[in-house]
Amino acid sequence: MSDFQDYLKPGMRGHLIGVGGVSMAPLAEVLAGMGLVIDGSDMAESEKTRYLRSLGIDIKIGHSAMNVAPDIQFVVRTAAVHDDNPEIVEARARGVPIFERAQAWGAIMRDYDNALCIAGTHGKTTTTSMCTHILMAAERDPTVMIGGTLPLLHAGHRVGGGDTIILESCEYHDSFLYFRPTIAVILDIEADHLDYFSGLEDVKRSFREFASKVPEHGRIVANIDDRNTMDALAPLGRELFTFGLTEKADVYARNIRRVGANSEFDIYCHGKLFTSVTLHIPGMHNVKNALAATAACICLGVRPNAVKYGLAGFNGAGRRFEFKGKYNGADIYDDYAHHPGELKALLDAVEPLGYKRTILVFQPHTYTRTAALFDDFIEQLVRPDVTYLAEIYAAREHNTLGISSADLARQIDGCHFCPKFEQIEAALRETARPGDIILTVGAGDVYKIGEHLVCK
Repeated sequence: MSDFQDYLKPGMRGHLIGVGGVSMAPLAEVLAGMGLVIDGSDMAESEKTRYLRSLGIDIKIGHSAMNVAPDIQFVVRTAAVHDDNPEIVEARARGVPIFERAQAWGAIMRDYDNALCIAGTHGKTTTTSMCTHILMAAERDPTVMIGGTLPLLHAGHRVGGGDTIILESCEYHDSFLYFRPTIAVILDIEADHLDYFSGLEDVKRSFREFASKVPEHGRIVANIDDRNTMDALAPLGRELFTFGLTEKADVYARNIRRVGANSEFDIYCHGKLFTSVTLHIPGMHNVKNALAATAACICLGVRPNAVKYGLAGFNGAGRRFEFKGKYNGADIYDDYAHHPGELKALLDAVEPLGYKRTILVFQPHTYTRTAALFDDFIEQLVRPDVTYLAEIYAAREHNTLGISSADLARQIDGCHFCPKFEQIEAALRETARPGDIILTVGAGDVYKIGEHLVCK
């Protein structure tokens, strides 16, 4: 099989399918910046496709064999683009090499002295964003790829001129195994993506292989408080640089104080005070994310003040406890949480904030995850004062399991199942009142409910 590295040469012509995606759009920009001639296609027009056109990149809307120009030398696709896509069929018929998105990023990172890859079941986007803030404060001019929007960048990516690249690294389909990290961060490991992995041990296997990609001169940064992470990495026999809330960790927190929605704490490294920080987002899970980001940046030689000021300037990433506005005196926040562990962290963070009622609007993400973690979802969905469930967001799946959000709702007293967003929006207009917090939660398009409430 061809190595994508062979195509990273000025003048090479490539076609990206799904180019408007969260990591495909920055890939197109990076490749074009390296002197390659890039075009692409996507199913719909978007802000990202319009931005790419402004860079001189030709973008076609809709998928067609004709989009694969005669002089195309390689194709890159996302995991959402299947083998029956007409552009894939055309490329195969002509013998044009087809690469996965992760293969392309894996090849690109070889050109950087430092490749910081943030992995884990939860917290990847937030921790990657925190690392970005810290390295920007340190004036390291990083290249960045994040699975969400970071207000600091006004985007989910950045093309820098420094020697460091930061990438949010996803385990789905073992895609991060194409990466070549010099520093690998593992935040935690839980059973997820069970449409691909056979179970928790298979997930652990994937993360272990990911960590094994780190060269001997690199560092593996691991959450000492997460048993699955430590179990997964133990067979490697590698020295780990650990973070956590316990003082057994190399990097840990002391004197954690909640001040309103903020957290203030001291960060210690090897038993010595490194810096003191104020974090402007709530929840102990975000304290842990900040410790992970700090540990990663210590590995890069970042000084304490850059950590202090970088974290102080971080107010969250898009769709990560993102304040959307108010409706009828209620505060509306949106969050990407789509796993029971993420729901727990979100609700744990919200409970101390002093709202009179917590109203949760949840859109489950994928049929397989909902079925596999059904009881775990129930355990969290009973916690809010009021819960509305939208229908499951299919994403890449077909409902071969015959499961519905209605099945969840039947197990929760007082839970409201609403197949259409309009029904939930109408209910919130009737019930929202001052002192409420309304959480729109999930990896699909449930955020639109809050936006409609705020805008109308």
